[in-house]
Parts: sequence; structure tokens; C-alpha cells
Amino acid sequence: MKIPENTFKKALLEGKQQYGYWLGLCNPLSAELCGHAGYDWLLVDGEHAPNTLSSTLAQLQAIAGTPAHPVVRIAEGTTSVIKQYLDAGAQTLLIPMVETAEQARELVQAVQYPPKGVRGVGTALARASRWNMVDDYFGTVDAEMCLLVQVESVTALENLDEILAVDGVDGVFIGPADLAASMGHLGNPAHPEVKAAVETATRKIRKAGKPAGTLATSKAVSKHYESVGMQFIALGVDTMALAAAAKNSLINHLAEDGESSMVPEGNGAY
Repeated sequence: MKIPENTFKKALLEGKQQYGYWLGLCNPLSAELCGHAGYDWLLVDGEHAPNTLSSTLAQLQAIAGTPAHPVVRIAEGTTSVIKQYLDAGAQTLLIPMVETAEQARELVQAVQYPPKGVRGVGTALARASRWNMVDDYFGTVDAEMCLLVQVESVTALENLDEILAVDGVDGVFIGPADLAASMGHLGNPAHPEVKAAVETATRKIRKAGKPAGTLATSKAVSKHYESVGMQFIALGVDTMALAAAAKNSLINHLAEDGESSMVPEGNGAY
């Protein structure tokens, strides 16, 4: 048995555009549904959604039967938490609130086994190794790991060059909501100053030879960021889609005959 190929990482290395979707409903059935919708990757959110290790595992299992690749955002980048989610089978992690190169180096250490890193060994209990049934697991696992760091503050942008120089960082995700808040534009990630900062950071990331990504629920914003070099973009959020659909059903039922109304598209916040 071979370790599963990280199709998302492979696509990024090949320079292919990757479109994603955000999962916050914490449900394996809805995750599986989204996995068959045509997206390249799905983000299982453990930072702001009420996901646990168990609920994340269930969604990893559900997504495994679809063409999409699961990316897991954990609540914080501690070595012990990273170990648990990697053992559960996550191959791509998105770590929030990375502000320094030192943090980035510690994260790289956490996702790799010794002697390169400090990841604890417990493969007999780990879904990642298929409970020791993957051939040459230790010889192949690190190549399939993908570490994405999330920069989402003024401090992080100031330290971006140093973060990009850390070997083992596979990509950089720019968090628009927290970046907007850090810049004094809470709730407005589409503010011109925020967009300009994202554009500058994107060009810097791509110049360093790494893929850049973000979440943009507005078509105009997502198309714009793609045009300036964003390679992996999440285009929507399941909770936002469900809320909009539920509201629209009621609004359209109550509307006068011949009239209809739609909840407007979001501005990119989540």
C-alpha cells in the first residue's frame, strides 16, 4: 500500500490554479457533497468553526472518496496539536496567525519526523500510515506533506520576506478578514488599502517562488486576486451559502407575485 498522493501540493508545484471551498458546518455528509461539486480543495476549518479532532477525522474520511483534496486549518500551530491532525491523516495544514520566521521554522519542524523535525512517532495508531500498512511510510511521508502558513496582520506582512525564506513552507495564505482588522478596517476586507496590501504581498510571495492563496467570496474580488497571481483561492463558505439559500427561499415566497429578491453577494468577509 502506498501513501496517498497529495494532489493539491503536486498541482501547486506544477503551477496549476486551484479553486477551493470553505467548510464550517462540521458535517461529513455536507463535506462529501462539496467534494463532488468540482472544487480542487476543501478547507476543513478548526479555527473558527466548532470542529474537533473527531469531526475533522470524519470529514477527512468523507472527502477521501471524492476528487477534492482536504486542507485542515487547526486552531493553533502547536507541535502536539499538529501531531494529532497529521496522525489522523491530514496531509495539508493551514496554520493561522503566523507572524515571524521563527514561528514558521517551528511549524516546519512539527510536520516532519526526526532527524529533520520533531514530529512524534505513533504509526501503529495512526490513520496517516494506515496503521503501519503503508509501505516505506517514513521514506515517503514528508514528500506528501504540505504546510501553508497564514499571514493576516501588519506584523506578518512586515516579516513576510523572512517567512518566505524558511525552507519547508509550501505556500502562504493571506487571511483577508484578520488582515483588514489589523489595518483598522474591521469587517471590510475589500477596502482599497487592504486590497493593495494583499496585492503587494501576493507579488512578493510569487517572486519568492511560492504559491499564494486567499478566501474571496465576491466574484469581482476573487477574479482580481487571481489576475495578480493568487494560485489557490477559496470561492465560498458552506455556512454562508446555506444562510443565503434559506433567506432567499423565505424572501421569494413572501414576495409579490412576479417579484423575486436575492440576498446580495458577500464582500469577502467570513
